Amino acid sequence: MRILILNGPNINLLGMREPGIYGADSFADLLALVQRTGEEEGVEIETFQSNHEGALVDRIQAAMGKVDGIVFNPGAYTHTSIALLDALLAVRIPTVEVHISAVEKREAFRQTSYIRSACFLTITGEGIAGYVRAIRELKAYLLRQTR
Repeated sequence: MRILILNGPNINLLGMREPGIYGADSFADLLALVQRTGEEEGVEIETFQSNHEGALVDRIQAAMGKVDGIVFNPGAYTHTSIALLDALLAVRIPTVEVHISAVEKREAFRQTSYIRSACFLTITGEGIAGYVRAIRELKAYLLRQTR
């Protein structure tokens, strides 16, 4: 089983960017955590981060036929990108939307997720530990689909 961990804009600045909202864990901490979780779960983990919407669309498209599922933190593109939604709908790869902060408790503009309708689950407000839950939930979902 192969899972793509996809991160959007500014996720590479974890630990530096508003630690009161996003925590003190760095992007390197996040990458180490998802790799360790993959090893524990017997899942191959591939990671990709970009601050560019088109690069994220390209990576989603390139994942077709190569990964079994996606864990996706689209960052601010959550609230603006129909292109990312369209890419996820086109490739039909099971996807979990994950957010480090509790977006539902934040600014009004963060209350709309264009990505959510292409995902079977959304996880928010669990810090980088939300990625661990997302990997485990995605693995369980994929195993149920093969039965």
